[in-house]
Amino acid sequence: MTAPARPATGREWLGLAVLMLPTLLLALDMTVLHLAAPHLSADLKPTSSELLWILDIYGFMIAGFLVTMGTLGDRIGRRKLLLAGAVAFAAASVLAAFASSATQLIAARALLGVAGATLMPSTLSLLRSMFQVDHERTRAITIWITGFIVGSALGPMVGGALLEFFWWGSVFLIGVPVMVLLLVSAPFLLPESRDDSAAGGIDLSSALLSIVMVLAVIYGLKETARNGPHAMALLSVLFGLGTGALFVRRQRRLEHPMFDLGLFANRAFSTSVGAMMLTILALSGAWLMIFQYLQGVLGLSPWKAGLAMLPPALVQTVASLLIPALARRLRRSVLISGGLLLAVFGFAAIMAVDGIGDLALLVVGMTVMGMGVMPMMALGTDLVVSAAPQEKAGAAAATSETASELGMALGIAVIGSIGAAIYRHHMLQALPKDLPAPALLAAGDTLGGALGALAQLSASQGEQVMAAARQGFTLALHTNAAIGAVIVAVTALLTAVLLRDPAVRPDQHVTVTGNNGQDGGG
Repeated sequence: MTAPARPATGREWLGLAVLMLPTLLLALDMTVLHLAAPHLSADLKPTSSELLWILDIYGFMIAGFLVTMGTLGDRIGRRKLLLAGAVAFAAASVLAAFASSATQLIAARALLGVAGATLMPSTLSLLRSMFQVDHERTRAITIWITGFIVGSALGPMVGGALLEFFWWGSVFLIGVPVMVLLLVSAPFLLPESRDDSAAGGIDLSSALLSIVMVLAVIYGLKETARNGPHAMALLSVLFGLGTGALFVRRQRRLEHPMFDLGLFANRAFSTSVGAMMLTILALSGAWLMIFQYLQGVLGLSPWKAGLAMLPPALVQTVASLLIPALARRLRRSVLISGGLLLAVFGFAAIMAVDGIGDLALLVVGMTVMGMGVMPMMALGTDLVVSAAPQEKAGAAAATSETASELGMALGIAVIGSIGAAIYRHHMLQALPKDLPAPALLAAGDTLGGALGALAQLSASQGEQVMAAARQGFTLALHTNAAIGAVIVAVTALLTAVLLRDPAVRPDQHVTVTGNNGQDGGG
């Protein structure tokens, strides 16, 4: 018999503050390393291949282990997995900070990714069990998501400040006090919850198939984004898809599958997962170019570029807090699709940006774009975890996060590659033909290559190269923003149709234990 939904108490709202710590940290950790890359390169002297692995391995491992860790939390207990992940994350942060070689740093970053994969599904699935009343859960998830916004905004500023006074390893040590605070407070403020119906441990074959499936697809997409379509990248994606087919086949045969494919039969669940992936895909194609535009085209320092991105984050955070109240007055399909249509205007503003005089327009475009996608991210996440039975909350949360990771990888690989092609085509026509061959090759490839080539050129040649690079990169940004606008507009239409009054199933049985970890009734 299903127990009635219990309103949240002060303990649950304090617990929400604890659960925001991992989201803030993971978002911050994604941004600070790119600032530290030149400093650690000077110290550790990694090869170009090693540097790419240092930057990428963290995201690879998070994406690959999300589904496995989400299901593991359902089986052994979400709070238990969260605490274990916090210990591992703190330890890996120390290893990364004091790495004495590129190989050691790559290994530490891989461990950080595995630990990070335990944090996100655990926090989101705990929110599912802590906030049982619909409007309270919507508010809690919305507040939880603001941790990503705040972390992304703070990353450039915190990283820049640390690198101003300390060595590159200091950017990793940020995670240690945050994880210590989580470890100290979580046993008192977070309940334990798990799936009592799951029999035995996790299926290792399913876990391995899941990890290989996501890693192969993500790797292939990243390779496509970096080097263009080539045989190895295509084979990696095909291998990942083939492994995915084996994973699906195995889940259908198991009496107690690692992942319940029946979740996708729920329209709210499947539509929200797909819409979030498309939204992140559209955003990543333009968003990741904006920080390069601020520095490479407008000439801002990392610190000033971070400050330019702060107003959108603040406005987005304040606006997001209105979503729960709006969700009680408007249908979710209306709020989500309306927000996405608003985001289209943000993309349009970015398409009109051209030069330093349009910095304010760029900030406005980022702000409107961010405000527009917030209902999708908050209410879409809520729909995903609410549509799944409570005992499957970890797997549902992991699916949501995996869709976001795939959307980002696709955005970088597909839309990013189109932007790169636009830049190269422009530079092929605009660059002076009398440049030295190495400078011509580098400047024609990337904006960073153009900046690096300046040391080899005379003042007049440098001015010509930078004028061409700024114009080429601006065209690429406009193209990516236009593609993003189309994708978001299509997603708005799909959500308006498919999320009309979706039936979200009520909470189902879950075992909840108190602070002492002993089983309470269900």
